[in-house]
Amino acid sequence: MKKLHLISNAHLDPVWQWEWEEGAAAAVSTFRAAASFCREYDGYVFNHNEALLYKWIEEYEPSLFAEIQSLVRLGKWHIMGGWYLQPDCNMPSGESLVRQILLGRQYFKEKFGQAPTTSINFDSFGHSRGLVQIMRKSGFDSYLFMRPEQKTAGPADDFVWVGFDGSEVHAHQIADGYNTLIGQAHKKIAKWLEKYADDGEDRPRLLLWGVGNHGGGPSRLDLDRIGEMMDAGPVEIVHSTPEAYFAELREATDLPRHADDLNPRFVGCYTSMIRIKQKHRQLESQLFMTEKMLATAAVQGLLAYPARELGEAFHDLMVAEFHDILPGSSIQPAEEASLRLVDHGLEIASRLRARAFFALAAGQPQAATGEYPILVYNPHPYPVRGIFACEFMLEDQNWTEEFSMPLVYRDGAQVPSQPEKEHSALNLDWRKRVVFEAELAPSSMNRFDCRIVKLPQKPKAYLTERDGAIRFESQSLQIQINTRTGLIDAYIAEGVSYLRPGAFLPIVVADNEDPWRMDTDRFEPVVGRFELMSPARGTAFSGVKDETLPAVRVIEDGEVRTVVEALLAYGDSAAVLTYLLPKQGTEIEVQVRLYWQEKDKLLKLSIPTVFGEDYEYLGQTAYGVQRLPQNGDEAVAQKWTAIAERAAGGLAVTLINDGVYGSDGGDGTLRPTLVRGAAYCAHPIGERPILPQDRFLPRIDQGERTYTFWLNAGKRESRLAAIEREALALHERPYALSFFPSGAGELPHSGVELEGDRAVLTAFKQAEDGDGYIVRLFEPTGAPGSVLVRIPSLGIAESVELGAFEIKSYRTNTAGGGWRECSLAESE
Repeated sequence: MKKLHLISNAHLDPVWQWEWEEGAAAAVSTFRAAASFCREYDGYVFNHNEALLYKWIEEYEPSLFAEIQSLVRLGKWHIMGGWYLQPDCNMPSGESLVRQILLGRQYFKEKFGQAPTTSINFDSFGHSRGLVQIMRKSGFDSYLFMRPEQKTAGPADDFVWVGFDGSEVHAHQIADGYNTLIGQAHKKIAKWLEKYADDGEDRPRLLLWGVGNHGGGPSRLDLDRIGEMMDAGPVEIVHSTPEAYFAELREATDLPRHADDLNPRFVGCYTSMIRIKQKHRQLESQLFMTEKMLATAAVQGLLAYPARELGEAFHDLMVAEFHDILPGSSIQPAEEASLRLVDHGLEIASRLRARAFFALAAGQPQAATGEYPILVYNPHPYPVRGIFACEFMLEDQNWTEEFSMPLVYRDGAQVPSQPEKEHSALNLDWRKRVVFEAELAPSSMNRFDCRIVKLPQKPKAYLTERDGAIRFESQSLQIQINTRTGLIDAYIAEGVSYLRPGAFLPIVVADNEDPWRMDTDRFEPVVGRFELMSPARGTAFSGVKDETLPAVRVIEDGEVRTVVEALLAYGDSAAVLTYLLPKQGTEIEVQVRLYWQEKDKLLKLSIPTVFGEDYEYLGQTAYGVQRLPQNGDEAVAQKWTAIAERAAGGLAVTLINDGVYGSDGGDGTLRPTLVRGAAYCAHPIGERPILPQDRFLPRIDQGERTYTFWLNAGKRESRLAAIEREALALHERPYALSFFPSGAGELPHSGVELEGDRAVLTAFKQAEDGDGYIVRLFEPTGAPGSVLVRIPSLGIAESVELGAFEIKSYRTNTAGGGWRECSLAESE
């Protein structure tokens, strides 16, 4: 007999059209009603996931929490999913998704003794292929999801999902929604019976029911009618759990396989509420970097590992990744609360980073007379070369007309450096910002010393405009910036041209009020372009009163880099493009300061490459690299995207961003999406207007926004091999601080060191149970290989074999320096 598994649930968004307090209230009332029905109806099982909601019950109604614990023991209430919440499943990093599972699993194991084996993300807007390995190595064997619900994302409703590394889970795509209206569950079941009861297939089937947003779950009317249907039909209908369904499904041997992501859905969500996205990226990076620093210090006894404080900040990160927060589909008060939440996490991370930094500064010698020490901590387990900046105060104010020129030294040898405009606008030679180029030793504190030389005046920029262009040349790089457009007309690295003229052009594209953009998978057409401001408008925009300045100009120049500024405008909007051009290497940095005032339009940055049709568009995803569409459809990726020629020995252009997730890569052009002018939570419903408007209604992302991009180019193989480490170093940026050490103590050992060209260290942290430390490695290039891992303070030197895109975790034994492999959930 055919069997239909009924999964009773209550989809509850903690925030969406409401703020979190109302979400907590709905959770309490829903759970209370569900617990009552679990007691009243024989055979009935209520399913719910999301640790966050259970934590609310535990805090706000502890007696109900105790009752749920009892129902779980009786098998009447099923802990479903077991994650912290239902996050967005495209934009969080692979390590963030590991923590969503780890922290959820830890909570449910501690409070209920439960470890679910089916992951649940009913409502998340698409799913990264990297999830497969993460789930499998965290103890999950199956996945239940719905979106993209407008089509079958996989090859069938039931299929085997294959990850980047070959890991597999069974997956089911919900075809008819996860909710029902109150008292209407029997109609959904009857419709299912009419369609499937006699379809000739005997494999088990699954159907979800229960009142969802805004809560409710089961009702007595639903349960009574379902009971009648259970006694009447030719199909066995049972109250069930996801695990029970997948246990039967695994007996089927003919399921199709799917080796790709499950996208796209709601492409507007890759950009809406860009501030949340950028701050989320910042919090991810700060937390993972701070963990590495704290673990390095704690394992050597330099401080006590602050697990509780870190836990608070990780709570902030987990909640910020909820699928109506990070995608930008909630109301404005929820946006403001979410920014406050992320800032809380950033403040904790900042304080803990300082604690670790000062601990790791032990043993640094005192400064010599006239020197200003600069300490730079590199959290990465391999050398990092780059341009670093540090600000400090002179020992006294300089009221003369001379200029105090900072020069940077390392071990007595001068390194390339230059002064640049400090953040302060105080018109006095007192505060200094020095920029210097260096290679940092791995996982340790790096010492530099700054000395001051008095000059008659501040050095002038020597690169100037000539024949309508600013032409920058170094040993490796040639850049031409058109002074009539403010755009890059040539980027030539190691003698090879990679970009067509007009690169970094802000283009305006038609959009609408819907923050999700439920009606399309792409943005079109282009309706406008930013153009260079006139000298008069640019001067007024800059706030300059005494002279007229060109709209494209060199603003810094020295032995480290040249900095060029261009001012552009479109309608009531403006953009400041700042090009930072290095004297060493081929990576350029481009900063965009945008003043956006457009509605029902979005802004992209157009970077046309010279590549023809035989290329592929690639992007970083959760613990993997995803091939992205090349037909103009909007794609989602994380820290970097790339356009790479397919041919062996071909070329590639890579672009790292600081929190931009949406883009397209058609016609050989990189087009990251910067901002939209959609409305808050304006949901298309039938033929009704998206935004009924009889008054002023605020729009998302109006005002000032800032972005940073890093572009590089070279041979395909070397570029794609290097990009992961480059992106990680730019996000978990080595921390520089001018600090006068006491000279006391001993120099600490370095933390984790890696010998090998490609693997990255994604986590070094204390284990959640406090027993030892966790080291997590990832192979990001798709090329199997080995890496030697050293932890000098623990006497560990281990060779690790990593398969293509493989994640491996190890637990150390701080007492004896032991080392053993563990799951992502930190179990054996």
